[in-house]
Amino acid sequence: MSPPALAMTNDDARETEFQKGVKHLFENGVSKLPKKYVLPVSDRPNVDKEQPNTAKSSLKLPIIDFAELEGPNRSLVLNSLSSACEEYGFFQVINHGIPIEVIRSMIDVSTRFFGLPYEERAKYMTSDMASPVRYGTSLNQSKDAVFCWRDFLKLVCHPLSDVLPHWPSSPMDFRELAATYAKETKYLFLRITEAILESLGLWGATKEKTPEDDEIVKQFQDGSQLMVVNCFPPCPEPDLTLGMPPHSDYGFLTLLLQDEVEGLQIQYKGKWITVEPRANSFVVNVGDHLEIFSNGRYKSVLHRVFVNPAKPRLSVASLHSLPFNCMVGPSPKLIDEANPRRYKDTDFATFLEYISSCEPKKKNFLESRKLT
Repeated sequence: MSPPALAMTNDDARETEFQKGVKHLFENGVSKLPKKYVLPVSDRPNVDKEQPNTAKSSLKLPIIDFAELEGPNRSLVLNSLSSACEEYGFFQVINHGIPIEVIRSMIDVSTRFFGLPYEERAKYMTSDMASPVRYGTSLNQSKDAVFCWRDFLKLVCHPLSDVLPHWPSSPMDFRELAATYAKETKYLFLRITEAILESLGLWGATKEKTPEDDEIVKQFQDGSQLMVVNCFPPCPEPDLTLGMPPHSDYGFLTLLLQDEVEGLQIQYKGKWITVEPRANSFVVNVGDHLEIFSNGRYKSVLHRVFVNPAKPRLSVASLHSLPFNCMVGPSPKLIDEANPRRYKDTDFATFLEYISSCEPKKKNFLESRKLT
């Protein structure tokens, strides 16, 4: 009979394998989903089954044509933007001005990064949430009871000159291409944010600007930016797991670039609906900070990712908000007797403390900031 210590070692060995991520499992020819990734029945995606809570149809998100914002139809586009943020919490941006070669290069170099040998990727593994570069798996690999089928590379992007030397040096062109992409998405974020502030009646061409109005835009210019490159390899039993469980994003806005493989679903009217990928566009979603800032007028929405058995999927999420040390609270101009304050102020330190102490589920963090 083998000593108990040996059985323990086998478990430890298995756990070590999972800590190496799903790309590593896929490369080693996993043909059955390990128990560590099997979700409870109630949490499984059931993408193609007759399930009451999963819509068969896919969703074309409201489209914001960015070129139109600069022209005579600006007020119409702002109205569309406002209703998209209120009804869906998501929209799709086209004609955004980011060159196609910048987008393609980012997808290409990210694919090459995840194609590196495990030992090369593992150099960036750390449990330090504040690290300027972090490679890992699942959502929080030191806390998650059930792992999700996803590996990630997280890159802090601000201030770029400080963090760039920490970013992966392999592939050789990674830093250059990812930095160009980060700058372009930052610029796009600022332009979308100006439109969002204008749609809320807080800023813009038609109103008298006060120093406070310009100050808020200035804060965003110096704001935080985190880039998350997600890798979802083919999965042997996709019905049993998810690439990412239902969650909302904690920043102000997220700009998502995805390849042509379906995977993103949003919760709309109580059903999970698949978002159709659209080449060279960005999916933009309202984050928890914007819900707080708009005093609940614009909603951050639950979304999740399903995986598939045949195709790998890659996405690049760029999460933007105010600077890390800033408090985020409802804009005083959106609070009155009819609309009392609905949220406490919050900051990144509170958020990081929260997710370090528990599994981030659904919109739990945002719920913890609500005033009853």
